[in-house]
Order: sequence, then C-alpha cells, then structure tokens
Amino acid sequence: MPRADQIRLAASSASSSASSTPEVVELLRRIADALERAAPAEPAAPDFAAADAFVWHADGRLAPVSKVSRVEMALLRGIDRVRDMLTENTERFARGLPANNALLWGARGMGKSSLVKAVHAEINRGLAGTRGAAPLKLVEIHREDIETLPELMALLRADAHRFVVFCDDLSFDADDTSYKSLKAVLEGGIEGRPENVIFYATSNRRHLLPRDMMENERSTAINPGEAVEEKVSLSDRFGLWLGFHRCSQDEYLEMVFGYADHFALPCDRDATRAEALEWATTRGSRSGRTAWQFIQDLAGRLGKGLG
Repeated sequence: MPRADQIRLAASSASSSASSTPEVVELLRRIADALERAAPAEPAAPDFAAADAFVWHADGRLAPVSKVSRVEMALLRGIDRVRDMLTENTERFARGLPANNALLWGARGMGKSSLVKAVHAEINRGLAGTRGAAPLKLVEIHREDIETLPELMALLRADAHRFVVFCDDLSFDADDTSYKSLKAVLEGGIEGRPENVIFYATSNRRHLLPRDMMENERSTAINPGEAVEEKVSLSDRFGLWLGFHRCSQDEYLEMVFGYADHFALPCDRDATRAEALEWATTRGSRSGRTAWQFIQDLAGRLGKGLG
C-alpha cells in the first residue's frame, strides 16, 4: 500500500477514536495530501500507434520517434552477406516465425547500426502491402539503461505488436556487472525473452568484453576457464553473429560513388577518386562512415543538398 494511503487510513482510524483530537486528524490528512502531491506521476501507457520507432528511458517512458535517422538499404555497400542474413532473420520474426537475437560486431563505421534501422524500414515496407499485418516496432535502449531491460520487456510482453529492441555500441567494462541481468533476460531466466520481442545489439567487440579483461581473468582466477566462460557466455545468448570487417579500397570507392550517384552529385570521377582516397588516408580508415563524411564534404563544396 502507498505511504499516502497508509497515512490516510491512519487518519480515518484516528477520527473514529475518542482519544484523538481534530488537530491530529487534520495533521495526518495534510501529510497524506502532501505525499500524494510529491509522488511522481505514473507513466502514461505507451501509444504504439504514434510511431514505428521509440526510445526507452529509464524512468519507464517510451518516447516516439517521428523521423528515424537512417540510410537507405541500397546505399549500404560491401555488407551484402550480413545484410541478407539480418533481413531474413527479421522477416521471419515479423511473420511470427522463430528467429534469433543478433549481435552485429566488428570494425567501426561499417554500417552496423545503419543496417538495423534500414532492415526495420525495409520489413515495414513489405508489411505495408500485406493486409492486416501490424508494423514491426523498433525500440532503442541506451547502453547506460540496460539494467532496466527487464522492465521494458515486461511492458512489451503485454502488447500485440512485435518489437525489435536495439542497443547500439553495447559493451561492458571490468567493474560492470549489468551483463548478468542481460544474460537472464535474453535467455535462461524464468520468464525468458517475450515471444513478441527480439534483441539486436551492435558492438566493436565480438564477446562484448575487452580483451585485457578476459586475459586478466585467465591470469588471476582460481579456475581461469570457468571465469572466462562466465563472461563470454553473454555473447552466446545471440544466436546470430554478424561480423563487419574493414573494407578494401575498391569497396570504399564503391560506397563513395554509390552515394554520389544516388544524390546526383556533378563530379569528375578521377578527381573525386583521388580526393576520396586522400580523405580516407588522413583519417586512417576506410569505411562506410568515412565515405559518407567525404560525400557530405563534397556536397557542401558543390553547393548541393543531400535531402
């Protein structure tokens, strides 16, 4: 029973007691009223019809996202195999068939989070042509809020929609124990993962933990194998592992010219090729992100928008 209700009950009991003064009864009622005003309001029930994408906040709110920042599927180059695998897995899930949690890991800037958002949009376009099919919902949870994942799962479990819960840049440090609650939520807990929810995460680390942390466990633990297994087993909760690796020069240039052609940027191919390679060299990285940053610079110099 809430504390305000307890005090109100005490006030009611006091008013029926011959030994209680009106002043005591009134004081108890005023305390109860003050507690009710100070108590945080219950979060409103989420309106899943408001949007197809939401951001989860640790206070129990699901904030709708009217426009998702995403890249068109056709512009994601050099990741054809993992693109097809994630699309197939998500499509099965959207149709109510068995599907796996997915961990997208590997080189930074190669389109891991962009692929999740692009696949979500692609699946919903397909569902739009299916009579009576409800759209797939994308819910982003921030890394620092991962301990509230059980609350989010309980909220989504009660709804008729199907949800992709997405955590970008998921990883854990040596002193972080929240990975244990994540393990229980994904697989192995009493309730387990709701049938209408699937979990996708991106990470630069294959096992979500830094290598030096795992090596330290091997060197200091009484049973090194068991200590490492405890931490590595988190990644085992993801049935689908999709690796993203650094792209070659040809793949990088394919991304650059794919963007340039898509946005109809008037540019000399040889000059653009040289500029794009110099851009990647100065940043020490060839990736989809580097290609996109170059295109933004090129479009700005040409006075062209990318809308």
